[in-house]
Amino acid sequence: MEGGLWAATAAAAPDLPTLEGEVTADVVVVGGGFTGLSAALHTAERGLSVVLLEADKIGSGASGRNGGQVIPGLKMDPSELRRDYGQDMGGRIVKLSGGAADLVFDLIKRHAMDCPAKQGGWIQGAHSKIALKSVLARAEEWQREGAPATIFDKKMIADETGHDFYEGGWIDRRAGQVNPLAYARGLARAAVKAGARLFVRSRATGIEKDGDGWRVKTATGSVRAGQVALCTDAYSDELWPGLRTAQVPVKSVQIATTPLGHNVRSRILPGGAVVSETRKLAVYYRLDADGRLLMGGRGPMSEHVGNATLDTLVRTVRRLWPFLDSTPYEYAWSGTVGLTLDHMPHLCRLAPGVITGLGYNGRGVAMTTAMGTVLAKSLAGTPDADLDLPLSDLPKVPLFGIRQPFIALAIQYHRLRDAMGLPG
Repeated sequence: MEGGLWAATAAAAPDLPTLEGEVTADVVVVGGGFTGLSAALHTAERGLSVVLLEADKIGSGASGRNGGQVIPGLKMDPSELRRDYGQDMGGRIVKLSGGAADLVFDLIKRHAMDCPAKQGGWIQGAHSKIALKSVLARAEEWQREGAPATIFDKKMIADETGHDFYEGGWIDRRAGQVNPLAYARGLARAAVKAGARLFVRSRATGIEKDGDGWRVKTATGSVRAGQVALCTDAYSDELWPGLRTAQVPVKSVQIATTPLGHNVRSRILPGGAVVSETRKLAVYYRLDADGRLLMGGRGPMSEHVGNATLDTLVRTVRRLWPFLDSTPYEYAWSGTVGLTLDHMPHLCRLAPGVITGLGYNGRGVAMTTAMGTVLAKSLAGTPDADLDLPLSDLPKVPLFGIRQPFIALAIQYHRLRDAMGLPG
């Protein structure tokens, strides 16, 4: 399951060194996923010297293992954001998150990345008439914000997906898809071209105050910098107190068929959109650039992904498209995503000169990229009041060490809600 489809099909990774000895920079970024790469790129473009440390390879975590769905917006709707954060900040969050998908596709074009990408829209399917009400309200809100959103009735969404499971839904045409590992590698190349120094196989093992700056240590070297951006998200360890327990790590699993023939492919998502659902325990799916059907969903709480999880995804494919009953599967892979208890990303100043962004709740490709721009502005000296996300305390998941039984209960609860047709 190592790497999966993306590792097999992405353009080659840039040749990057391991950190040896001591270097200095204005900023050290820890983490070579989308957040860290975006932060490194945009900070370097602002004229600061940047060093990035990645524990393994570029995109080796969720950034290179996700579904590649580039979805704008957040779990909260625009009216909820303005209600909870005020008209000014709420409006800025709406603009930032609503423009996050365009940001991704613009970066791919601007830097001529070798990354399959298509801005074909995102469909959210309502699994019940009750859930459809919330979906239509969300679509109408984004229409009022000027988004290119279209509401689908039952027949229209059936035509767009190739099955009749949904009661209706909507499409946000700002969204789309990428090969996420290729995108991560493209961001890395762009950051290097902008002047950032990237080091792989260079896990940060310690961080300490050093005069008026900070020193981040690895097994074979160290970086002294005035500022630190910790961008490890769901792959955080004990480098900084409380960072690992700031969100709930959840396994996401995917499978991919062999490339489908043209006649079969034309019956599934003919418009090239990506899809996810209103169910809390939802699946998400799309076709890739080579015509493979990708189906993803929540994985087990353990590190091991067994055949039972994969079989569940296969059964879902057969339920939606019975004509794929005998289609073989070519790849299976998984990654870990981070869920915050309030379903919002968080921008947190951990100490003077140390900042982090985390918690993307299934909207990682677009929102991590946008978070990187916010981090870059902060690192370059933009006042906190002028940032497009509010600074918050580091979130905390109560009883993190014994979370698994509580997650199991939550899964059963949400499974019951899904069966009742209630929205997620």
